[in-house]
Amino acid sequence: MNILSIISIFAQSNIAYSTHSTSGYNYTYILLFIGIAVISYLVQWNLNSKFNKFSKMPLGNGMTGRDIAEKMLHDNGIYDVKVISTPGQLTDHYNPTNKTVNLSEGVYNSTSIAAAAVAAHECGHAVQHATQYAPLTMRSKLVPVVSFASNWITWILLIGIFTVESFPQILLGGIILFATTTLFSFVTLPVEIDASRRALAWLQEAGITNNNNHSAASSALRSAAYTYVVAALSSLATLIYYIMIYLGRRD
Repeated sequence: MNILSIISIFAQSNIAYSTHSTSGYNYTYILLFIGIAVISYLVQWNLNSKFNKFSKMPLGNGMTGRDIAEKMLHDNGIYDVKVISTPGQLTDHYNPTNKTVNLSEGVYNSTSIAAAAVAAHECGHAVQHATQYAPLTMRSKLVPVVSFASNWITWILLIGIFTVESFPQILLGGIILFATTTLFSFVTLPVEIDASRRALAWLQEAGITNNNNHSAASSALRSAAYTYVVAALSSLATLIYYIMIYLGRRD
């Protein structure tokens, strides 16, 4: 569940709870919501800014994102993973189901330092998969549960808030579902950080980056990592909000 989904659910639930509750609007949570939204915007703006900046910085060796990805895979003894292009911007990802490294159009054919960093990062996930990296395995097992939760969680939480006094079990069920998405967000952190660590180490060891541009690759991946940190903390804050509503109901 991304940060925008979390903010949307939080906003809808706070409106529903404030309307339903005799105490009116909870301004503490309104301020928290605004704070989360502002921080999320700034982090996303920073990521886009860094990506645009480093997309204009040539790598120097003429290798495209696809070339970088294939070389990193082969250097790690991985030959059963395909590198393909996918539409959109910043839509890069590794799919463990069909073993494909999906690079966005702005990365696949680009020879920039940003493309190299992103391509290597996604291949870092492929290396994790090949070496059975525990957090990635755990995250993969959570995907079906989170997918189910994401489809129903908004409605269950909203209904749960309106019926919290008469049927608190509904809200409790929603909290449990939301907790799985929060767990997923936190499990994602070591997965993403480790993938970036592997990527940066390989880029330097393989001589893809040098002293002049390695810091740019590091900065680009660090900016991407911040989005996952904000998403995890936002999810945790929202989970606590629902727990407090549940615990604060009149028995």
